[in-house]
Amino acid sequence: MNFHQYYPVDVVNGPGTRCTLFVSGCIHQCRGCYNQSTQRLDSGQIFTQAAEDQIIADLNDERIKRRGLSLSGGDPLHPANVADILKLVKRVRNECPGKDIWVWTGYTLAELDEKQREVVQYIDTLIDGKFVEEKKDLNLEWRGSSNQIIHTFKLED
Repeated sequence: MNFHQYYPVDVVNGPGTRCTLFVSGCIHQCRGCYNQSTQRLDSGQIFTQAAEDQIIADLNDERIKRRGLSLSGGDPLHPANVADILKLVKRVRNECPGKDIWVWTGYTLAELDEKQREVVQYIDTLIDGKFVEEKKDLNLEWRGSSNQIIHTFKLED
C-alpha cells in the first residue's frame, strides 16, 4: 500500500484531534474529487512498518489527547489496500484503547466484498459513497455530497 500524507495532529477529518492517513489508490475517479492526486495506486510513498508504528505511537502519545484515527485517500477500501488497512485497524483496536476509527470510501456499504466488510468490523464510523459533484454541499459535516452516508457502528468489546 502507498500513502500520500500522514497528519499526526488533525482537527478537520473527523471529531476531535486525530491522526489522519491519506492512502493512495481509488477506482471511483469521481468528477470534482478534491484529492485527485491520491487516485493512482503507485503514487505517494510506500506504507512501511515504521509508518504503521509511528501511527500507533502517535495515537498513544499522552501529550496530545487524540480521539482516534481517520483513514481517507484515495480509498482505504480499494482492493489493493484492504490487507494493510485491516492489519492497521486491528492493531489500533488492540493497542490503542479508547481510540475510534473513521474510514472514508467511495464504495457503498452494500457494495463491500467480504474482505472489505472485515475491515468494517473493526471501525466505528464509515462514510460511504462516491463524491457526486451535482450533490456537492459545503454545509455537510464529514462528507462532500448529499448521497454519502455516515454509518456509525456499535463495536463489541
